[in-house]
Amino acid sequence: MNRIDAHHHVWDLSVRPHAWLDPEPMAPIRRTFTLDDLAAPAAAAGVSRTVLVQVLPDLAETREFLALAAASDLVAGVVGWIDLTAPDAADVLAALPAGLVGVRHGVQSEPDPDWLKRPDVRRGLAAVEAAGLAYDLLTLPHQLPAAIDTVAARPGLTFVLDHLSKPPIASGELEPWRTRIRELAAHPNVYCKLSGMVTEADWAAWRVSDLRPYAETVLEAFGTERVMFGSDWPVCLLAAEYERVFYAADELCAGLSEGERAEVFAGTARRAYGLH
Repeated sequence: MNRIDAHHHVWDLSVRPHAWLDPEPMAPIRRTFTLDDLAAPAAAAGVSRTVLVQVLPDLAETREFLALAAASDLVAGVVGWIDLTAPDAADVLAALPAGLVGVRHGVQSEPDPDWLKRPDVRRGLAAVEAAGLAYDLLTLPHQLPAAIDTVAARPGLTFVLDHLSKPPIASGELEPWRTRIRELAAHPNVYCKLSGMVTEADWAAWRVSDLRPYAETVLEAFGTERVMFGSDWPVCLLAAEYERVFYAADELCAGLSEGERAEVFAGTARRAYGLH
């Protein structure tokens, strides 16, 4: 199987600072990570194409990522950032070079739990839809009600939920996250990434069994045709090397048919992002 990693990052600390890496727990990944660093572990896991996802709310970073993708055989598409609230969001999208497959904003960092419901944000989402792009939802569990309202309001826009909306895996709690995930999945325009789980678990002591209730919830709610694998490299390195993250996902999908596994590890990402 030619696998797709639907979610990873890179960053160059010599180009711009990343303040989110300053806290001491982030020390293991407080260095530059490049596509060359990813190539070997991705190949070892059988990953032949990837989706490179924005890190900072910085249009210059998005342009740089698009340039990286254009020069790379590994990156199939970029999920970038624009200011969704700007009146010229549509013009900004139109001016970006080829390779953009989606847009993302760090909603998880917004203090307003209803940020996604703001009229200026909704206007920006309309521009994303008109451009034929997907929108990645980076939310926390308490922000899921606003996400549910938003995907219902824009049924023509493809949404992709990142990291299962970061459920509290370390504590083992399932509710109200599970109920809200099922409500979100009831909307057919929403996909979900099987990603980011190891860093929501106990970094030092997590086991696949800790992840299983959360993975099973999204696989049941969305179906394999709307779930896609993502490594969240290099953030995942806080809790596990790339290959361990991949094989954890592989084990979580062990009960699926060959066709269903092909969806999770390639087909879903191709459809959601229109990858070639």
